[in-house]
Amino acid sequence: MAADPTRLAAFDLLSAVLEKHRTLEHALDSLPRIDPRDKAAAHRLAASVLRRAGTLDAVLEPFLRRAPPDPVRNILRLGAAGLLLLETPAHAAVATAVDLARARGLAPFTGLINAVLRKLTPAALEGLDAPRLDTPPWLWASWGRGARAIAEAHQQEAPLDLSLKPGAEPPPGGEALPTGSYRYPPGTRVADLPGFAEGSFWVQDAAAALPAFLLAPRPGERIVDLCAAPGGKTAQLAAAGAEVTAVEQNPSRLARLRENLARLQLQAETVEADATTWQPPALFDAVLLDAPCTATGTIRRHPEIPHLRRPRDVTAMAEAQDKLLAAAAAMLKPGGRLIYAVCSLQPEEGPDRLQAALDRLPLAADPFTDAECPLPDALFLDGTLRTSPALWPERGGMDGFFIARMRRR
Repeated sequence: MAADPTRLAAFDLLSAVLEKHRTLEHALDSLPRIDPRDKAAAHRLAASVLRRAGTLDAVLEPFLRRAPPDPVRNILRLGAAGLLLLETPAHAAVATAVDLARARGLAPFTGLINAVLRKLTPAALEGLDAPRLDTPPWLWASWGRGARAIAEAHQQEAPLDLSLKPGAEPPPGGEALPTGSYRYPPGTRVADLPGFAEGSFWVQDAAAALPAFLLAPRPGERIVDLCAAPGGKTAQLAAAGAEVTAVEQNPSRLARLRENLARLQLQAETVEADATTWQPPALFDAVLLDAPCTATGTIRRHPEIPHLRRPRDVTAMAEAQDKLLAAAAAMLKPGGRLIYAVCSLQPEEGPDRLQAALDRLPLAADPFTDAECPLPDALFLDGTLRTSPALWPERGGMDGFFIARMRRR
C-alpha cells in the first residue's frame, strides 16, 4: 500500500525541524510539489506534533523498552497525534504510520510501530500536565508567574487575523477585534477569502499590528521600517499615507515584501541592506524597529520555536538588538519618535533592551497613555505595552509582544 502523501510530507517537515533545525516555514517551502490541500494537512499534522511533543512522548514512553531512533520516534508521534489529538480513526492512524515507515526505509520497525500505536487510547492523556510537558523548562522559568497561562494558550492552534486596507470590506465570517483587526477560525485559507487577490487585506496577528498603530503615522511623514519583511507593518504605514522606506537584509524576504506590496497596491521604497550599517540620505521623522528576536511570543503560530531556541539565543539576540537600536536612534531627527518592538516574551529582549537604550543612547522614554492604547490590559505602569498569548483566551489569544516608544533628544 502506498504511503499517504500527507504523512510523508508531515514526516519530512518534522525531520527538517527536529534534525536539521530549520523553521517550519522554510521546511514547507522545501517540500516537493504536492497538492495544496495535502500540504496544508501535512502542516497541520506536523504542527500538532511540534506543539504537543512533550505530551506525545509521555504517552508513548510506557510502551517503549528503549529509546527508538529519531525517525521512528517521529513516526510514532505522528501516529499518536492522529489518534489522540486529531480524531483519526485508530485503524487509519496505525496503518498510515506503518506504511510511512516502509516508505521511509524503516521497515524493520513496523512491528514496533504497529504494536505501540494499537495500545494507545484517549485515556492515556488523563492526568498529564500537558502545558508543562510541552514547554521547555528554561522557557517556563523565564515566564515567571504567567507561565502556565501562556503555556495553556500554546496548546491550541492560532486563529487567522487580517489587517484591512482603509475602506476595504472584511471577508464574511470574521470577528471585529478591539484593535481593528479581523479574526477568522484556525485553518482558514487566506487565499480563498474574497478580496485576497484584489489586495483588500493582509495576514497579521492582532498584536503584530500594534507597533505601527502606536507609531500613529501621519500623511507625508518620512518613516523607515527596519527589518521590514514580510511587510505587514510597511503596509500599515503606507496605507496611512506615510512616505515609507522599508529596509530588509534578507533578499528572499525582501522579494516577499515587494510581492505583498504589489498585491496590496501600496507604495514604499525598498532597500536591501543591513540596518546596522545602512546610511539614509536624510534623517527620518519616525523609525519603526520590529527587531529580530527569539520569537517566543509567536509559539501559537510557530510551534517549532521551543524546539529550535536555546538560552544562548536570547543573549545573542539582545546583542543584535542593541546594535539595531543604536542605528535606529542615529536615523532620527531631533524630537523624532522610535517604536521598538519584539515578538518575544523574554525580558532580556524587551524591558532590558529599553533600559539599555535609555542609558546609553540620545533617547528619552515616551510612555504610551491610556487614551492611545487599544488594549488596557496590556499597558504596564512604565508606559510600555506587553501583549501575551494568554490575553483574550476566549477569543483565541494573540502573539506576545513588547512595544515601547522613545523620542530622540
